[in-house]
Amino acid sequence: MNNFSSFFVNGWEHIVDINAYDHLLFVMTLCAAFQLKQWKQILVIITAFTIGHSGTLILSALDMIPTNPKLIDTLIPLTIMITAISNVTSYGKEGRFSDTKIKYTIALVFGLIHGLAFASNFKFMLFGDSILMPLFSFNLGIEVGQLFIVLLFMIALWLYTKVLKGEHSKWNLFVSGAGFGIAATIFLNALQ
Repeated sequence: MNNFSSFFVNGWEHIVDINAYDHLLFVMTLCAAFQLKQWKQILVIITAFTIGHSGTLILSALDMIPTNPKLIDTLIPLTIMITAISNVTSYGKEGRFSDTKIKYTIALVFGLIHGLAFASNFKFMLFGDSILMPLFSFNLGIEVGQLFIVLLFMIALWLYTKVLKGEHSKWNLFVSGAGFGIAATIFLNALQ
């Protein structure tokens, strides 16, 4: 396997691997407040997350940020919990966290935090290579993986709202609540 495909596959696996459930959980929680007709906003918010994630990988590869696994393991579930809370408290309301641009910013900033979880592995994978091609192919793998997860998520949302005639507000509450609960368990385990 050449370097491009190797980094692409690593990016893909970084997202879709069931053992990377923190990223899966964040992506699903991030999308929970959006309805089917808002698919363009979902694509933008997922890309904002990838851009943030990329920023951290660049900074790490250039030795500009230290990594602290204990701190990262604590911050990542907090990002999921905060996203879940903002989904529930701002759903259907006008306010600070209901603005889509704010959600994009949150995804970008939280992407920086999530990128820390893989930064040291990415740096090790470079083996002194140029950063440009590996970063591009790795993040392309991440983006394609996230889009795959979002597609599955949107199919489930479509089945719930169109076939089962469920209300989107209940979907948001369920997914955000589940995201919060699982993240809270991860957070408490990280504190031990």
